[in-house]
Amino acid sequence: MASSYDFIIVGSGPSGSAVAAGLARASKKPRVLLLEAGGKNEDKSLRVDGQRWTTFQNKDMNWGYQTTPQENCNGRECDYSRGKGLGGSSAINFGVYSIGARDDYEEWARLVGDDFFSWPKIQQRYKALENFHGELPSTVSKKYAAPKPADHGSTGPLRVGYAAEFESDLPPMLDVFEQAGFPLNPDHNSGNPLGMSVLINSSHRGTRSTASDLLEPLPENLTVLSNSPVLRVILEGKKCVGVETDTQKYYATKEVILSAGSLNNPQILMHSGVGPADHLKEFDLPVALDVPAIGQGLRDHMFCPLAWTRTEGSTARAPFYGDEKAMADALEQWKFDGTGPWSKFACELGIGWFKIPSLTSTKEFQELPEADKRHIDAPTVPHYEIITHFPIHWFIPGFAKENLNYSCMLVFYYNAQARGTVTLQSSDPKTPLKFDPKFLGTPYDRRVAVESLRDAFRIAKSDGYTKDNVSQIVGPAGDSDEELLDYWKNTISSSWHMTGTVKMGKKGDKAAAVDSDFRLVGIEGLRVADMSVVPILASCHVQSVAYVTGVTCAEKLIKEYGLA
Repeated sequence: MASSYDFIIVGSGPSGSAVAAGLARASKKPRVLLLEAGGKNEDKSLRVDGQRWTTFQNKDMNWGYQTTPQENCNGRECDYSRGKGLGGSSAINFGVYSIGARDDYEEWARLVGDDFFSWPKIQQRYKALENFHGELPSTVSKKYAAPKPADHGSTGPLRVGYAAEFESDLPPMLDVFEQAGFPLNPDHNSGNPLGMSVLINSSHRGTRSTASDLLEPLPENLTVLSNSPVLRVILEGKKCVGVETDTQKYYATKEVILSAGSLNNPQILMHSGVGPADHLKEFDLPVALDVPAIGQGLRDHMFCPLAWTRTEGSTARAPFYGDEKAMADALEQWKFDGTGPWSKFACELGIGWFKIPSLTSTKEFQELPEADKRHIDAPTVPHYEIITHFPIHWFIPGFAKENLNYSCMLVFYYNAQARGTVTLQSSDPKTPLKFDPKFLGTPYDRRVAVESLRDAFRIAKSDGYTKDNVSQIVGPAGDSDEELLDYWKNTISSSWHMTGTVKMGKKGDKAAAVDSDFRLVGIEGLRVADMSVVPILASCHVQSVAYVTGVTCAEKLIKEYGLA
């Protein structure tokens, strides 16, 4: 096997696979190597759409990370899962395919001083990436989803769209939202996510789509190696010439691109001697380049659950989830043709993004920097999110079988201002870093968390919703600021949207480590392209942003090296 390639990409998640596929399919056919730390994830049964929530718990596909004890969350350690294996986190995520607010991308372009990241150009890349299936079940009105063809692509490698079947109580739930004053949005991926929508999934006909789909058919000039964890990059002075795994060295004649994610890129870089000098010295690591920004700036979205048991017959979940034979039979049907209950249950969700009118008048908002206030108040940027039909019984230990007839919502707060850290805890490159996202870490974060939960009760306490409730499964004790914040502290979870630990920025930005061409500043031949470089916390579930980041990096490399 060759040990020298034109380009080496580390990490096969959405960004890495998009970079690798883009480069390998360039007309001049450079030699490309894609290295993945985990396995091949080849078993088709790992792609059962309705089991996306349990695939997430597959230990062979998950790094199994945890946060440090969270100071503002009663010392709780929270799950900080990342996907492991071909496809990266796209192989274990919850299948939400949302692209966020057009104003997010305009802010990205402003922050890095590069129009390449503006919304019109980003939207074109999204359209080229996706093969959108906008058909709805015949029983579902277009009132709930009416995407415009001009906002979507139909020939890309990534299949996304609506579930082929809906649970019977989903359309009525959307009606309840509308009656409670939450407007419907016919397409949350138009560039304006505000309003209540039917979820667009990263799946098609009951089968999960993953980043590995971008690699098929595999170009002859692209080599993919699984079970090849990269420990460090190989530097000759201030030039990156290759990478080192636990068994071999590989060399790049042009570039190395790190796409191992917000938690693993800092690990590779620091163990290569690139990072905060004083921190590296603490662990007796040689300093090749002092880059204080690496491992700083960690951001995320967080959520908490609300759930109630419901009156008999108001959902169809108990007869399915409560019957082992029904689930087994459904799996056989899925294996046969991808249809049936496993292409319906937990595959279609209600999802919505909303503004909180009172938020911008709060003391906590007013004390933010002017640029942050402008972005949070931009027309298409939401303050929080609600998801309905979440299968919470898989996430609560000992969930009673008699509770399976239930309704669950998740409430997310957006634009967290806390900046967490990703830091060393050992000189051994195989030891994970320490992850401290600092959940609820600023006054604004605590305020938007409280107000998001309070605003969500406009639906949760509406007559149209409560008429079918029997008893509360999980929720706050009351509606005071103190009770709502205490509930967040006790139930908060990461959305696994880790962003910003090797941040992109303008020249001279001390909080940035890479420039708008994805170059790690100060090292020749080394780029970083994934969520770790994204300088905004996008208003969405960020797998889409990871894909478009990789596509954008590939475009820049193809142009720079004249590969088209």
